[in-house]
Amino acid sequence: MRITAVVALFADLPEAELTTWVARGWVQPDQGAPDAGAWEFHEIDVARVRLIHDLRHSMEIAEETMPLVLSLLDQIYTLRGTMRDLLRALETQPPDVRTSVLAALPRE
Repeated sequence: MRITAVVALFADLPEAELTTWVARGWVQPDQGAPDAGAWEFHEIDVARVRLIHDLRHSMEIAEETMPLVLSLLDQIYTLRGTMRDLLRALETQPPDVRTSVLAALPRE
Protein backbone atom coordinates (compact mmCIF):
# COMPACT_ATOMS: atom_id res chain seq x y z
CA MET A 1 0.00 0.00 0.00
CA ARG A 2 1.39 3.41 -0.92
CA ILE A 3 1.38 6.48 1.30
CA THR A 4 -1.61 8.04 -0.49
CA ALA A 5 -3.69 4.94 0.22
CA VAL A 6 -2.70 4.98 3.89
CA VAL A 7 -3.53 8.68 4.25
CA ALA A 8 -6.90 8.04 2.59
CA LEU A 9 -7.82 5.77 5.51
CA PHE A 10 -7.76 8.75 7.88
CA ALA A 11 -9.86 11.87 7.38
CA ASP A 12 -7.51 14.08 9.39
CA LEU A 13 -4.03 12.74 8.57
CA PRO A 14 -2.07 14.87 6.10
CA GLU A 15 0.56 13.10 4.02
CA ALA A 16 3.21 15.48 5.41
CA GLU A 17 2.44 14.32 8.96
CA LEU A 18 2.76 10.65 8.02
CA THR A 19 6.00 11.44 6.19
CA THR A 20 7.30 13.03 9.41
CA TRP A 21 6.38 9.91 11.38
CA VAL A 22 8.36 7.80 8.91
CA ALA A 23 11.32 10.22 9.06
CA ARG A 24 11.32 9.95 12.86
CA GLY A 25 11.27 6.17 12.70
CA TRP A 26 7.86 5.86 14.35
CA VAL A 27 6.65 3.89 11.32
CA GLN A 28 9.07 1.85 9.22
CA PRO A 29 7.54 0.90 5.87
CA ASP A 30 9.57 -0.93 3.23
CA GLN A 31 11.49 1.32 0.91
CA GLY A 32 9.78 -0.08 -2.19
CA ALA A 33 11.41 -0.05 -5.60
CA PRO A 34 14.75 1.81 -5.43
CA ASP A 35 14.08 3.73 -8.63
CA ALA A 36 10.57 4.73 -7.55
CA GLY A 37 11.59 5.95 -4.08
CA ALA A 38 8.14 5.03 -2.78
CA TRP A 39 7.35 3.48 0.57
CA GLU A 40 5.39 0.28 0.78
CA PHE A 41 3.13 0.11 3.85
CA HIS A 42 2.11 -3.37 4.95
CA GLU A 43 -0.75 -4.32 7.27
CA ILE A 44 1.50 -4.05 10.33
CA ASP A 45 2.60 -0.56 9.25
CA VAL A 46 -1.00 0.56 8.82
CA ALA A 47 -1.78 -0.78 12.31
CA ARG A 48 1.16 1.24 13.64
CA VAL A 49 -0.09 4.35 11.83
CA ARG A 50 -3.55 3.78 13.35
CA LEU A 51 -1.98 3.50 16.83
CA ILE A 52 0.08 6.66 16.40
CA HIS A 53 -2.88 8.49 14.93
CA ASP A 54 -5.01 7.54 17.95
CA LEU A 55 -2.27 8.54 20.37
CA ARG A 56 -1.66 11.89 18.69
CA HIS A 57 -5.17 12.87 17.61
CA SER A 58 -7.57 11.15 19.99
CA MET A 59 -5.48 10.97 23.14
CA GLU A 60 -3.55 14.16 22.35
CA ILE A 61 -0.15 12.72 23.34
CA ALA A 62 2.46 15.44 22.84
CA GLU A 63 4.89 15.00 19.96
CA GLU A 64 7.92 15.12 22.24
CA THR A 65 6.40 12.37 24.42
CA MET A 66 5.72 10.00 21.53
CA PRO A 67 9.17 8.33 21.42
CA LEU A 68 8.82 7.31 25.07
CA VAL A 69 5.22 6.13 24.65
CA LEU A 70 6.05 4.14 21.52
CA SER A 71 9.13 2.62 23.17
CA LEU A 72 7.08 1.49 26.16
CA LEU A 73 4.35 0.06 23.93
CA ASP A 74 6.96 -1.77 21.83
CA GLN A 75 8.40 -3.26 25.01
CA ILE A 76 4.94 -4.43 26.09
CA TYR A 77 4.29 -6.04 22.68
CA THR A 78 7.68 -7.76 22.81
CA LEU A 79 7.00 -8.99 26.33
CA ARG A 80 3.62 -10.34 25.28
CA GLY A 81 5.26 -12.26 22.44
CA THR A 82 7.90 -13.65 24.80
CA MET A 83 5.23 -14.71 27.28
CA ARG A 84 3.24 -16.37 24.51
CA ASP A 85 6.37 -18.30 23.44
CA LEU A 86 7.09 -19.27 27.03
CA LEU A 87 3.55 -20.57 27.51
CA ARG A 88 3.79 -22.60 24.29
CA ALA A 89 7.08 -24.08 25.47
CA LEU A 90 5.58 -24.85 28.88
CA GLU A 91 2.63 -26.63 27.26
CA THR A 92 5.05 -29.09 25.62
CA GLN A 93 6.59 -30.09 28.97
CA PRO A 94 5.52 -33.12 30.97
CA PRO A 95 2.76 -32.54 33.53
CA ASP A 96 5.14 -32.71 36.49
CA VAL A 97 7.30 -29.92 35.02
CA ARG A 98 4.24 -27.75 34.35
CA THR A 99 3.03 -28.35 37.90
CA SER A 100 6.43 -27.43 39.33
CA VAL A 101 6.58 -24.22 37.31
CA LEU A 102 3.07 -23.21 38.33
CA ALA A 103 3.85 -23.97 41.97
CA ALA A 104 6.91 -21.70 41.78
CA LEU A 105 4.85 -18.73 40.62
CA PRO A 106 4.07 -16.14 43.30
CA ARG A 107 0.48 -16.03 44.51
CA GLU A 108 -1.36 -12.81 45.22
